[in-house]
Amino acid sequence: MKKVKRLGFVGWRGMVGSVLLGRMQEEGDLDYVEELVLYSTSQAGQPGPELANTQPLLADAMDLDSLSTLDVIISCQGGDYTQKVYAPLRDMGWQGYWLDAASTLRMNNSSTIILDPLNQSIIKENLANGQRDFIGGNCTVSLMLMALHGLFKENLVEWITAMTYQAISGGGAQQMRELLIQMGEIHEHATPLLRLQESSILDIDSRINEYLNSDALTTGTIGYPLANNLLPWIDIDLDNGTSREEWKGHAETNKILGREDNPIPIESTCVRVGTFRCHSQAFTIALSQDVGVDDLTDIIEQANQWVKVIPNNRQNTLQSLTPVAVSGSMDIAVGKIRKTAFNSKIMTIFTVGDQLLWGAAEPLRRMLGILAERS
Repeated sequence: MKKVKRLGFVGWRGMVGSVLLGRMQEEGDLDYVEELVLYSTSQAGQPGPELANTQPLLADAMDLDSLSTLDVIISCQGGDYTQKVYAPLRDMGWQGYWLDAASTLRMNNSSTIILDPLNQSIIKENLANGQRDFIGGNCTVSLMLMALHGLFKENLVEWITAMTYQAISGGGAQQMRELLIQMGEIHEHATPLLRLQESSILDIDSRINEYLNSDALTTGTIGYPLANNLLPWIDIDLDNGTSREEWKGHAETNKILGREDNPIPIESTCVRVGTFRCHSQAFTIALSQDVGVDDLTDIIEQANQWVKVIPNNRQNTLQSLTPVAVSGSMDIAVGKIRKTAFNSKIMTIFTVGDQLLWGAAEPLRRMLGILAERS
């Protein structure tokens, strides 16, 4: 492995950033970074963590002169930061590599959405052509592609409908805290009835539902009750009955696969559910040819080392095809693989993956490795 001379990291304390930094330490990535500069938007000049080859004090994330000295910048600071800093930095003539977890630059012609187990050849071709912006994809899109890698690789997909069940961590750390607060408030509100053995569960249900529909529940950052509820809308309204999160399924998938001129139709319904971490997805997939379930299972399982096929039975599914089973793991659990009763060329699949890992941090970490090999 060669060296990355000067790496800047912005947003390393946030959820995605801290997961990414942890993965870099686990995999020894800092060994091939000659100098790591940690940036902060609020604590510049204060001591940072003690890491190998790292400056002792935090640098100012808004200091363009400092940023312009870097060979690679990783940003996990969010889209607002990218909008403020990226263009002025490029306008200064900075020619380094920009790696970003935010969606701001994803669909730009000058950007590559990175998911190297699937599109390493596209990444390397764009690197050779002088491209310098490499952006992590939408979490559900990346997790879908990792799970269905084999089907795409064998050109078996005609179209997909995706039903997503997305964890609150996709909305950020504050929303995770708020969900837990909601859970506590609901329990506290129901406790008097819970303590009465003679109380009816319907009375408890009615009391909770009344509370959820009142103004008393904490809903500040989520905006609505999520505990004991779900929210079938994520991201902004595109004014056509579709959310931006749902639009990404088609747009980003086909860009990652290099199929903008011959796109695979993908329709999504994206739902926020009251889990902390891991996104689950149920897919209905039209196949280009009639392939047996056993062969499809082999194709899916052998596509990459992270896919873990869960046997399609009750015990294994409930034990291993859940957010609780997958959280914090690099595994992409795939199960419920079966054909529909009405058409043998249409199949269904259920998958679960940790969106903070393959859905966010890991593509950036691996892209840094690609740059190090190239330097």
